[in-house]
Amino acid sequence: MLERLFSPLQVGGVELRNRLTMAPLYLGYAGEGGTVSPLLLEHYQLMARSGVALVVVENATVDHPTGSGSNRTLRADTDACQEGLARLARAIKNEGALACLQVNHGGRFAGMGSPPLAPSAVETFGRTPRALNPDEIEFITGKFVDAARRVKEAGFDMVELHGGTGYLLAQFLSPRTNRRRDAYGGSLENRCRFPVEVVSRVKAAVKEFPVGYRFLADEWLPDGLGIEESRKAAAMLQEAGVAYLSVMGGTYESFFLPDVVERCRQPGYMVHLAAAIRGAVSVPVIAAGRIESGPLAEEIIATGKADLIGLARVLWADPDWPAKVREGRDHEIIHCDPGCDDTCTKLVMKGKPAFCVRWPHEKLQVWKARYV
Repeated sequence: MLERLFSPLQVGGVELRNRLTMAPLYLGYAGEGGTVSPLLLEHYQLMARSGVALVVVENATVDHPTGSGSNRTLRADTDACQEGLARLARAIKNEGALACLQVNHGGRFAGMGSPPLAPSAVETFGRTPRALNPDEIEFITGKFVDAARRVKEAGFDMVELHGGTGYLLAQFLSPRTNRRRDAYGGSLENRCRFPVEVVSRVKAAVKEFPVGYRFLADEWLPDGLGIEESRKAAAMLQEAGVAYLSVMGGTYESFFLPDVVERCRQPGYMVHLAAAIRGAVSVPVIAAGRIESGPLAEEIIATGKADLIGLARVLWADPDWPAKVREGRDHEIIHCDPGCDDTCTKLVMKGKPAFCVRWPHEKLQVWKARYV
C-alpha cells in the first residue's frame, strides 16, 4: 500500500528517499532584515523531521531591498547571509531531509522597492512599477547567479528559482505583465528569454548542482498566462537545464477572486496543472495544492499526473502527516481548515509570524506565549 509514494526517485542526480517534499511556504518567521532566526530554524527542523525527502525553504531574495517582499524575507544577496544560510542547511540535513533554498526577485510584487521593478509599467494594487532596461535585466540575472552560488556554498543540496506566484520570472513570461517590444517581449520565445537566460547562467555557474524551478502554469486571469503557452515554456526551461518543475497556479491578483477562493478549497486543486506540464517535459514534476490524504497522493503518482508531491500548509498544520499516511492513520491527520478565515495569511499580511488555528491547544498556547 502506498508503495509508489514511499519509493525513491532521482532528481538532478540526487536521490530522494520518497516522493514527499515540503513546498515553500512564507510564514514570516525570519528575523528583521531577513536573518535566519531561532524561530525559522525551529520551524524547518520540525518540517525536516516529518519524514519528507526534501525541504524547500521559502523564497530568499537575490537583491535587497528592491527584490524583497518584506523586511522579513530571507536574503541570499550578500556574503553576509552565508553563516545563517549554512546553519539553516545543516539544521534541515541533520534531521534526515535534503535541503533546497528557493531564490527570488519579487518584481512588481516586491514590497520594499519604490517604485517596484517589472518587465513593463503595468499597474498593480495601486502602484505602477518601472520597466527594467536591458542593463538592469543583465544585472538581476547576475544576482540570481550569485545567490545560487551562495546556496551551493552554504551546503544546500539544491536551489530552486522562483518562477511562480506572479514574481519577476513569471512576470516576464506573462502576456499580461510583459508588454515589451524588445527581445524580451512579444512572442512566447521572447517572453521566456529572461527565465531561460537565468536558468542557463545559473547552471553554468553551479555546474552539476541541481537547479529546480517553481513554475506558474496558469495565472487564472483572462488575459494572463494559460496552460497552452506554459506547456511550451516548460519545455524551454527543461532545455535550459532545470532539474525539476514545481507546478502551481494563480498570482496575488487572482488568489482572492471568488471563483479561485472556492477552487482552492478543493483537495488536489492544482494537480491538473502538474499533469498538463508533465505531459510536456521529461524532468520530474511536483504537484501541490491541498493534497490532504495518502490515497490521493498515491493516486497522483500512480497515474502519472506527477512524480513528487509538494506539501505546504498540509505539512505545517500536521508535521506528522507522512508518518500517519505511511501507517494508515489518515483519520488522525490534523487538516488545514479552509473555513478558518485564512488566519495564517492574514497574520503574514500584517507582518506577524503565522500560526495555525488547527494546531493542538497545548501547542498553540505555547507558541502564542513565545512568539505573539
